[in-house]
Amino acid sequence: MVNHNQPNPDDRSDNVEKLQQKVQDTIQNIEAAHETMKFASGEEKENIIAKNRRREEAIAGMRAEIKDEAHDQQQQ
Repeated sequence: MVNHNQPNPDDRSDNVEKLQQKVQDTIQNIEAAHETMKFASGEEKENIIAKNRRREEAIAGMRAEIKDEAHDQQQQ
């Protein structure tokens, strides 16, 4: 039996746009969490703060990746 499944070609042409959308979505999640924090207890607030800190770190990583992807696209 022959396996006809082939991997999809690596299409990175829209990576910058996808990453920018992820950054915007993450920023919106941070803003929503700030609103939720107004009604949260002490421990819940600490959890939200920690999660937002991780989100901010993720944004920094995505922005670095956006720069790399944009640079790679310019080189092509």
